[in-house]
Amino acid sequence: MLLRRSLWVFSVVVILCLSCKKQINNSGSGVLGSQNILNGVTVDTFDLITYTVQEDSIITDNAANIVLGSYTDPKLGSFDASFYTQLLLGGTTPNFGDASTIVLDSFVLALEYTGYYGALTSQNFEVYEMDESIYLDSAYYIYSSKPVKPTNYVVPSMSNITPDPNNNVIVGADTLSPQLRIHLDTNLARTFINEAVSGSSTFSSNEDFKSYFKGLYVKTNNGVLSSGDGAALYINLNDASSKVTMYFQQDGESKTYDLVMSSDGADFVHIDIDYAGYPVDQVIQDSTQGKVEFYAQAFTHRAAIKIPGLDSLPSSSIIHSANLELPVQFQSGTSYAPGTLTSVATRVKSTDEFYTPLSSIGQYIDYKKQVEVDLRYYVQSLLTGEIDNTEVVVSPLYFINSADRIVFNGQNTTNKNKPRLILTYTTY
Repeated sequence: MLLRRSLWVFSVVVILCLSCKKQINNSGSGVLGSQNILNGVTVDTFDLITYTVQEDSIITDNAANIVLGSYTDPKLGSFDASFYTQLLLGGTTPNFGDASTIVLDSFVLALEYTGYYGALTSQNFEVYEMDESIYLDSAYYIYSSKPVKPTNYVVPSMSNITPDPNNNVIVGADTLSPQLRIHLDTNLARTFINEAVSGSSTFSSNEDFKSYFKGLYVKTNNGVLSSGDGAALYINLNDASSKVTMYFQQDGESKTYDLVMSSDGADFVHIDIDYAGYPVDQVIQDSTQGKVEFYAQAFTHRAAIKIPGLDSLPSSSIIHSANLELPVQFQSGTSYAPGTLTSVATRVKSTDEFYTPLSSIGQYIDYKKQVEVDLRYYVQSLLTGEIDNTEVVVSPLYFINSADRIVFNGQNTTNKNKPRLILTYTTY
């Protein structure tokens, strides 16, 4: 379930998550009046070949929000997301005065929630210091990782946290927006303070600080979760509330100092998905199993639909409508919602390695329990020879910054509703 998402992510995700070069543009093609549509032929008996394709090289750096946490999906297996991030100075050349007079109260990593996916059961969090730098101008993938130092800085007695993205947090006299608060060892804060008063240039600029402290690796260590347990948490690292804060006393005065995360620093998400032995694995190993059900999942799996019968349409046809209906297995109010929107893409030529977004976006209609996609311009482009009849792939719109997944019915499903293409056309 999503609490809220930034709408501006839309254009970034459609372009980046599909690794494409351009968008198919068919605006204005095949426009006829209502009388022609009344005389058109409607067909809904196309054979749909449905299956799942797997991605393994998705870029995950500097997304609008990052994903953290793990859960076990009954259809798609275990999902585990962790992230690496640089820390930046909340202020240069901080004046800590006489460091020996500082009494540290706490050292807290705060991470602003933007939503979650799954069930809000407790998770065990760990935080490590990176031992190698990352960079804004480098590409990082779901499989990318960096070496870290061996010390887990999370206070052991406070490592097990039940996430609560729905409620504000009270800290002292302040009411803060929903955030994950992980308490770190104050000895690390003491190390920073001692470095700042040592006379070095470490705290004089972000570049100097990033050379001194490479950043944090944040993960969960939940062991084997039961099916349906756990959640992927959505975190906005660019929000001012996402930071590491030293809380301390000096000469009887309460003080704080922040290390922040922002778009000026690099970050990326590492994803581990183990689907061996789960239903999605059967479809990947044997695509014909997609006739029963097939899947889409953020970061890794796309639902594919081939429609060979489109090759039989007369090339002179004008397409009035082509609505693809993809029934979804989901009960309202339960975990693992399909998300409101999906991206839709195809390979323009059968030899293409990458997918190109279509001009349509799929929409999940909850009362119908199905995703609907307008394929009118896609089919018209097939008939004019602009693109090959390869396959249409449907994916969660937030492919690189969510854990959304969708279970679709195939044509051989035992469920009531089956996928179909309803097409109306006129031939001249």
